[in-house]
Amino acid sequence: MGQLPVIAVVGATAAGKSDLAVELALEFGGEVVNTDSMQLYRGMDIGTAKLSLSERRGVPHHLLDIWPVTRTASVAEYQGLARPLIEEIRGRGRVPILTGGSGLYVRAAIDDLEFPGTDPGIRARLEEELSATGPAPLYERLRSLDPAAAENILPSNGRRIVRALEVIELSGRPFSATMPSFDAIYDSVQIGVEVPRPVLDERIELRVGRMWEAGLVDEVRALAAEGLAEGRTASRALGYAQVLRFLDGEWTEEQAQAETVRATRRFARRQESWFRRDPRVVWLPFDAPDLIARALALVGG
Repeated sequence: MGQLPVIAVVGATAAGKSDLAVELALEFGGEVVNTDSMQLYRGMDIGTAKLSLSERRGVPHHLLDIWPVTRTASVAEYQGLARPLIEEIRGRGRVPILTGGSGLYVRAAIDDLEFPGTDPGIRARLEEELSATGPAPLYERLRSLDPAAAENILPSNGRRIVRALEVIELSGRPFSATMPSFDAIYDSVQIGVEVPRPVLDERIELRVGRMWEAGLVDEVRALAAEGLAEGRTASRALGYAQVLRFLDGEWTEEQAQAETVRATRRFARRQESWFRRDPRVVWLPFDAPDLIARALALVGG
């Protein structure tokens, strides 16, 4: 049998991706590569539903706990770590199994996706223009330079308009040339774990309740001492942002928990629509009695 494809297990938060990834790894002699941007952070365990060592069942897990909470996440930096790791795992005759709900991180790992550099001077000039005039004139400029990119960016999204114009000026190429396409650089199989929305909503509420019982507030308190609030990415993580507001006295603990449920449900819908746009994802029902067998069959086991 030839080399097995790279496997990605995708879907919304609380769908059961991590457990399925471990099952597949045990079956195929695989190793799990994390594609959840928040599980990259050290100490963010309860709120990100990081598998415990016993739940990993002896399967090696990579790219967990690599950044301090003060570090700003960078998908380009993640790509630079994930690609060599995938090559190395494959070189040892093992199967990389990517799992996590950060759609762009999955794509950065396995797709032909480039992240152009940045130029502080160009960026500052465009940002100055944005604050002086608002996004409309910049959007018009983008539309004349790169209609395909403009079509994919909201006219009100000043940050993305500035980034697109910066890349065009810096590279002399259309920004749309660097936008994600569905072209994988590896032979790969993407398995989506499908959960009906009402069931997912219920699972999210239960999960958030369990996080609170497991000590999420204490986890956030400890991370706050390490500078969590200063971390541009980590401080916005689901659960962590809400608990920080409770610790600041802005919300009651009940409010923080209810807001975490609400924000997580909203995020799960966004995740689902992101993964649904990718025609390569094969969706399997989370509660299928033969879920593992069907997943194995997709991979070729």
